[in-house]
Amino acid sequence: MLKETHGIILLAAAFFCNPIAGLDIARAEEKTRVFEIRTYYANEGKLDALLARFRDHTVALFKKHGITNIGYWVPADNKENKLVYMLAYSSREARGKAWKAFLADPNWQKVYKESTKDGRLVSRIVNDFLTGTDFSQIK
Repeated sequence: MLKETHGIILLAAAFFCNPIAGLDIARAEEKTRVFEIRTYYANEGKLDALLARFRDHTVALFKKHGITNIGYWVPADNKENKLVYMLAYSSREARGKAWKAFLADPNWQKVYKESTKDGRLVSRIVNDFLTGTDFSQIK
C-alpha cells in the first residue's frame, strides 16, 4: 500500500513539476478564461456600506467559491457612487457554477440580509465579459 501511494505521489509530482505539461494547461486555460467587469451604482448614502460589505465579506466569499478577485476601484470623482471591479474565471461555465454556489452560500445570504436591513445598497449593476487578446499581458 505504501509503495503504491509513493508511486502515485511521484507520478503527480512529475506531472505538476513538468514545465511543458504546466505550460499546456496554462495555454488551455488562457483560451477559455474570461474576465468580468462589474459596475455597481450604490444608492445615495450607501457606498460606504457597500464597500464594507465587499471588504469584510464578499471578497473572501468569492475566493471561497473559486472566483478570482482581480481588483476593485472607485472613480476619483465618484459623482455616481460607483464601485467597479474585475473578476476572472477559467470559463463562462465555471463562472455560472461559481455564482450559483456563491448566491446559495448561507454566509452570503446572511451577510446580504444584514447589509440590506435598512434598504438596498445597490440601485443598478452593469457587467461586461472580456477575453484576452493575443497581445494582452493578462489572458
